[in-house]
Amino acid sequence: QVPLVESGGGVVQAGASLRLSCAASQKNYNMAMAWFRQAPGKEREFVAAINWGGTNTAYADSVKGRFNISRANAMNTIDLQMNNLKPEDTAVYYCHAVGSRGKGTLVTVSS
Repeated sequence: QVPLVESGGGVVQAGASLRLSCAASQKNYNMAMAWFRQAPGKEREFVAAINWGGTNTAYADSVKGRFNISRANAMNTIDLQMNNLKPEDTAVYYCHAVGSRGKGTLVTVSS
């Protein structure tokens, strides 16, 4: 397992933006990576994913057009740019890769 560390969560108002980052403690980390989230009382759900080369992405329907996943820094960091945030985006956001998962970062969106 390669440790994954998320950052960038916080408390914002509806309509605001936040940028989450996830860093793998290994350079040239050639794995597909993804963001999942879990809201209070709900199951964890898929948010977005990106392949190891950063050329292919996928999004949940609920975030399409508002969120953007990208990959940088010798491929060992992914970012999630979240725009036009809604209260229903409130959740703990987790970074995932095969065999690894971060501890999560909390995003709270107030109405």
